[in-house]
Amino acid sequence: MTKQIVFAITLLITLGVFFYTVNRLIQFFRFTKPAFPVKDFGKRFNTMMRVAFGQTKIFRRPVLGFFHALVFWGFCIILIGSIEIVIDGLAGTERVLHFLGPVYNFIVACGDIFAILVAVSIIIFLARRLFFHIKRFEGIEMKKKSHIDANISLSLILLLMISLLTMNSGYAGYQTSSAAEIYGVYPVGSILAGLFSGLSAGNFKLMYEISWWTHILLIFFFANYLPYSKHFHVFMSVPNVFLSRLEPLGKLTNMDNITREVKLMLNPETAYAAAPADVPVERFGIRDAEDATWKNYFDSLACTECGRCTAVCPANITGKKLSPRKIVMDLRARMKEKGPLMIKNGKEYNDNKSLLRDYISEEELWACTTCNACAQECPININHPSVIVDMRRYLVMEEASAPGELKSMFNNIENNGAPWQYSSADRLNWAKEIGFEVPVMSELSAKGIKPEFLYWVGCAGAFDDRYKKVVRAFARILNRLGISYAVLGTEETCTGDPARRAGNEMLYQMQALQVIETLKSYDVKKIITTCPHCFNIFSNEYPDLGGAYEVVNYLQFLNGKIEEGSLEIPRESLNGAMVTYHDPCYLGRANEIYSDPRSVVRSLTTNFVEMKRNRSFALCCGAGGAQMFKEAEKGDREVFIERTEDALETGAGIIATACPFCMTMLTDGLKYKNKEEEIKNLDIAELVVQAMEKRPLQGIGGERIEKTLN
Repeated sequence: MTKQIVFAITLLITLGVFFYTVNRLIQFFRFTKPAFPVKDFGKRFNTMMRVAFGQTKIFRRPVLGFFHALVFWGFCIILIGSIEIVIDGLAGTERVLHFLGPVYNFIVACGDIFAILVAVSIIIFLARRLFFHIKRFEGIEMKKKSHIDANISLSLILLLMISLLTMNSGYAGYQTSSAAEIYGVYPVGSILAGLFSGLSAGNFKLMYEISWWTHILLIFFFANYLPYSKHFHVFMSVPNVFLSRLEPLGKLTNMDNITREVKLMLNPETAYAAAPADVPVERFGIRDAEDATWKNYFDSLACTECGRCTAVCPANITGKKLSPRKIVMDLRARMKEKGPLMIKNGKEYNDNKSLLRDYISEEELWACTTCNACAQECPININHPSVIVDMRRYLVMEEASAPGELKSMFNNIENNGAPWQYSSADRLNWAKEIGFEVPVMSELSAKGIKPEFLYWVGCAGAFDDRYKKVVRAFARILNRLGISYAVLGTEETCTGDPARRAGNEMLYQMQALQVIETLKSYDVKKIITTCPHCFNIFSNEYPDLGGAYEVVNYLQFLNGKIEEGSLEIPRESLNGAMVTYHDPCYLGRANEIYSDPRSVVRSLTTNFVEMKRNRSFALCCGAGGAQMFKEAEKGDREVFIERTEDALETGAGIIATACPFCMTMLTDGLKYKNKEEEIKNLDIAELVVQAMEKRPLQGIGGERIEKTLN
């Protein structure tokens, strides 16, 4: 009975401390902003089972992933044994769940085996931290305290496993020595007990009792240490995955408050009306911890500080200040600092500090390419770019603060409908001397003709001299196949994508609503794009504003036509040239389009080679997140040079691209490496047209692809 009383008191103290901590965190959550509605529970459950319990993202690094998965799965099994210990401690029973029979034997055996596997894994993890210099464990955000905390947490887990093994050994040895029935199966414990066969039954009993108490007290201590440790993810990771965003990585959250403002501005009846006096002023974006959403804060608490995000960040890889891990850790640290003060003094309390600038610098924020490599890599589905873009939104819309080049880009979009200083009247110049008439939507509409597809040319296709050749190439393909399509021509304007990624949500939504109205006037249902950024924004973000379309990337379109046989391409049309392919971030990670471009390239050549970083592991070209329109932040080197070296290492003579920004950056990389004469950077559409033009074509006026490519 004494044992039960002591145990109950210990358990009450443990629960009391734990719930005090939980209540404190709940109060912090109350200061945050709402996020997305939690629904689609079936999809969330599947995501949780795949990512959290299946450890699929951990296995992106197979060897270390295997050991981490052993630890996670071991914890899941051993948790059942811990529950039994609590019941036994309160009720004074022994192995109370043994009535489960064979199921109990299986669970106990698995727990016994996993205890040794987890212990070995933890020793490996400790050795890596103590004796090896692992780059992703370092960084300005990784203070000495972080390393000590990690070592303490790992040591506690190791002690938990040792105490479990000695407990099982003591139990198996005592029951055997006493000729009593053994409940459960202990493969490892029985072997260890056999090593101490000289011990008496009393000594085995003592070993068991000491280990039992050591194990449960360690669990109680660990449970209350975790909320103050990096290993809080032991509790938070599974629910964080369950609550993770379900949309494609390329989608940014719509600011509904901006939508209301823009619609009022565009409505002649309300454009000049005074704002209601009783409506509180709402801050745009994130300046401080309380401006973040509950999900942002949940992410920060769940963060494992593993550094996988920072290890794949193109900005960090090339020596720039940005570390996605630091962004998340800084949010957690700032709430830890300001949260208690807001509890004491109210949410409006100002300590003359903020998350922006006191923790996270503008330089860090503007270095992000929004490539989503960090979000792709995170084993618990933290979305780092959402915080970065929201902080950019604050800078741009609240402070009118942005790099000068981006301000010029904003002005160009406002005045010219394009990121560059070109007139909208020149939007159809790319179609001159193409050899056939490119159909224009307004002209077809005047004749009562409705084409099946709108071909969205995009700003780069209309104004960038190099990318005009890509647009011409794809138009040739459409013409060759007899596709019913049209372009908007001078009615086309910027989708607003670069403005949105740069934080100017107001400008983005004004552009988007204008585009939606134009498309609505022509009853557009299907859109083909060559630019991945336009594809992403039409597919994922325009629906939030009422613009829902069937959007097809040109590579999906080409691969479909090749597979159905309507587009025939000679297998060796590239004469055996070795080709490698660069995955654009907004096709790959953002929208998981990996197989279509490769299928098209493989239909052109049998000599296809992958870069070392490919598919979801592909390195960004460095132009995303509005980087295309500004100078890069200071670092050791440029991202595009790093990526160009990946391509050159393959030995390929042709780098196939599928994005105007990627084409620009990789072309610059080849020039920097003095390889532009021997290595060609060509869009896949250009390669397809080159293959097509090896045979007589109809309706192209005899013009050869060489003229297009040169």
